Amino acid sequence: MIKSGITDSRSFPAVSIHGDLVITGGGLSGVCCAITAARQGLKVVLVQDRPVLGGNASSEVRLWILGATSHMGNNNRWAREGGVVDEILVENTYRNPEGNPVIFDMVLLDKVVKETNITLLLNTAVYAVDKKDMATIQSLHAFCSQNQTTYTLTAPLFCDASGDGVVGFLSGAAFRMGAESQEEFGEKFAPSAVYGELLGHSLYFYSKDTGKPVVFTPPDFALKDITKIPRFKTFNAQESGCKLWWIEYGGRRDTVHDTEEIKWELWKVVYGVWDYIKNSGNFPEAATLTLEWVGAIPGKRESRRFEGDYMMTQQDIVEQRWHEDAVAFGGWSVDLHPADGVFSEKPGCNQWHSKGIYQIPYRSLYSKNIHNLFLGGRIISASHVAFASTRVMATAAYVSQAAGMAAALCIEKNILPADIFNQYHIPSLQQRLLKTGQYIPGLVLQDEQDLVGKAVISASSELLLTAFPGATQVTPLTLSVAQLLPLDKGTVPSFTFQADAQENTVLEVALRSSSKPGNYTPDITLATQHIPVHPGHNVLEIQFPVELETAAYVFITFMKNPLVALHVTEKRVTGILSVFNSVNKAVSNYGRQTPPEDIGMEAFEFWCPQRRPGGQNIAVQCDAGIHRFKAANISNGIDRPTHQPNAWVADWNDPQPQLILTWSQPQQIRYIDLFLDADYDHPMESVLMTHPENVMPFCVRNYRIKDAAGNILADKKDNYQTHNRIYFAALVTTDRLIIELEHPSATVPAAVFAVRCYGGEVGQQL
Repeated sequence: MIKSGITDSRSFPAVSIHGDLVITGGGLSGVCCAITAARQGLKVVLVQDRPVLGGNASSEVRLWILGATSHMGNNNRWAREGGVVDEILVENTYRNPEGNPVIFDMVLLDKVVKETNITLLLNTAVYAVDKKDMATIQSLHAFCSQNQTTYTLTAPLFCDASGDGVVGFLSGAAFRMGAESQEEFGEKFAPSAVYGELLGHSLYFYSKDTGKPVVFTPPDFALKDITKIPRFKTFNAQESGCKLWWIEYGGRRDTVHDTEEIKWELWKVVYGVWDYIKNSGNFPEAATLTLEWVGAIPGKRESRRFEGDYMMTQQDIVEQRWHEDAVAFGGWSVDLHPADGVFSEKPGCNQWHSKGIYQIPYRSLYSKNIHNLFLGGRIISASHVAFASTRVMATAAYVSQAAGMAAALCIEKNILPADIFNQYHIPSLQQRLLKTGQYIPGLVLQDEQDLVGKAVISASSELLLTAFPGATQVTPLTLSVAQLLPLDKGTVPSFTFQADAQENTVLEVALRSSSKPGNYTPDITLATQHIPVHPGHNVLEIQFPVELETAAYVFITFMKNPLVALHVTEKRVTGILSVFNSVNKAVSNYGRQTPPEDIGMEAFEFWCPQRRPGGQNIAVQCDAGIHRFKAANISNGIDRPTHQPNAWVADWNDPQPQLILTWSQPQQIRYIDLFLDADYDHPMESVLMTHPENVMPFCVRNYRIKDAAGNILADKKDNYQTHNRIYFAALVTTDRLIIELEHPSATVPAAVFAVRCYGGEVGQQL
C-alpha cells in the first residue's frame, strides 16, 4: 500500500519532453500535420485536450469530414484532398463504410500510433506559454487530467491546430475575432451587424429504433416552447447526427470563453426538439425511437483567426486567384450562418460557390509576429468571409499537411517559417508536397531524383476510347445530362449516340467547356445542335464545327427531354464522368446559382455526378478515338485528372496489363511509389453517411512488380489505397521493371496515375 503523512503542500509529477515540432490540437488538422512531419523525420509532440483524436470529426462531436468535394454538390471534379487526409479517408471508407464515429476514432488513433516519431499526449491541455523573447515561443506547459501530470514541451517550432488558437493567443500572436467590414478588404459578402459576425456552435443527437414503445420524459431545462425555433415545422423523426447541423447557437456570444454557456443553450434546444418529436403527437413514427446519444461538447465553427503575412479574402476564392506560394487548395462554398443560429428567422446558412477550386498560399500558414509559430486548421490567416470556406475540416487538414512539411524544411535548413517564403524555398516546399500526393492547382512535380524520368516507358496496351464495349441500358432524360470527355487540341471529332423515343421530338445537344482551365463549370457553349428523334430506336451522329485551342475536358450536353431515353453503360474509366444539372439542397445547389448582384458572387449552373450505383456514362461512340490514356502519363507530374485524365489506362481487352520501365543502364532502386485511382471525386464523408462500396471501383487491387530477370520484387493483394510505397530492404539493381496489374473488375480497366522510383541508402528518411 501507499501511505503518506501530512504535509503543507504537494505537486503533481512533472515531465519534460523535447521535440522538433510541438503541435497543439489533435483534431484532423493536428493529426495530418503530425503524420506529415513525422514521416519527414521530425520528432513530433502531438498534444490533445480530449480523450480521442479527430476534434469535430470524432465520436465526441460526430461531424463528417468534407472539403472541396462538397457532398458532390458543386462543380469541383476530382477535388478530394490528397496526401495524409486522403489516406485517412480512404482507410476509413474501407474499414468503416457505414460511417460509425467510434470506428473512425480507431482509424485515427491507429494511424498516429504507427508513427514512431510521434509522442501523443491525450487528455492534456496546454495552459501556459514561455517565450524566449517577444517573437519566439520557448515552451508550452500542459496538464493531463487523467494521470495528474504536468508537462513542459519544448521545441524550436510550434504549430497551433487547436481550433481556438490557444497557443497563438497565449503567445501574443496577432488575431482577429468577428467580421471585417465590407470596406476593409472590399468584400461585398461581408455580413451586416444584423446578420452577425460569428458562426455559432452545433450539438447533435442520434436516435435508435428499439422495436417497442419508448417513453421520453424531458429534463426540466429542456426548451418548452418549440415555436421559438423558427424552423420547427421542418422537424422530422428521421434526421440525426450532423444532418442536424442547423441546431446552432452562440454567434452573438464569445465563442471561446462562453462555450459552456453556449453548450447549455444547445442542450436545452436538443432535449426540447426531442421532446417535441416524441411527445407532440405529430410524429407517430417516433413511438419506438429512443435517444441513443447526445453530444457532450459542441462542435465549434469559429472563434479566433490569426494574422499571417497574407490574409485570404473573398476575392481569392471567387476569382480563384493564383499565388506563387500556393501549397494547398480549397473548394467549399463561402458558407456563412446567421449569428442567432437556430433562433434566427433567416435560413440556417448562406452558401455561395465559386466556379472551381482555389489556391491557399503558404504565407497564411504562420504567424506574422510570433516567428516560430505555424497556424493549422481553421485559424489560418483569412478574413471572416474567406474563413467561411477555408474552415471545413478536409481543407483545414490539407493546409496543416503543408505546415507539417514546412516544419521539416525549417528544421533541415535551420530557418524560421517566414524564411521559406522570404528566402525563396517555396519551390522546394511545393515539390516535396507534390511528391506525397498533395495536389496544388497549376503545379507539376519535377523530381530529378525520380529514376522514371530516365526510363523508356511502355505498356502492354493503351486505351483508345472509341466506344464503351458491351450492352447498354436506357435512362430517360428527366434531367439534363452531360458526358465529360478529355479531348486533344484541334478539330472536335464526331460522336455517335443512341436514343429511344416515344414520339417525334427534337433533342438539343450542346458542346460546352469551362472558361478557366482546370475548372469543370460548363459556362461556355461552343456549339449547339437540334437533332430530330423519331419513335423507337435512333442511332444519331453529331458533328460540332469547333476547333479546340488547347487540350481540355468538354461537355457533350443533352438537354432535358422526357420523351427521350439515352443509352448508358455500366463501364467506367478513370478520368471519365457523366454529370447532371440536378439539385443538391445540402449545399445550396438548386441547379443554378443566382446570387444577388451586390455580394460579389458569380452566377452559373451546377453540373454534378450522381453517386454510385447511379451516374453511368452515356454510351457515346467516337470513331476517331480519345487517346488521352497513354503510358507516358505516369511521369507527367500530376496524379489526378485536371485538363486530362493524367493516367495510363489499359485496354479493356488486355488480358494482363503491364507497365514496363526500361533504362539504358542498370539502376539501383530503394523504393517505388505507385499512385492509383481511389476516386478523388467521391467525397468519402467520414461519419453517419453510408458509402456505396468500401473500395473504389477504379482502384487496382492486385499487382506484381518484377525485375529484368523476372524476379518478383513485390506481390500486392487486395490494395485499396491511393498511394502505395514498395520499400526494399536491400537495393534492387536492374535495368527493367515490369509492373503487372489486374483489371479492378470486368467493368473497369486498370489505371495508374504515377510510378516513381528512387535510389538511396539503407535507413534514408523517406
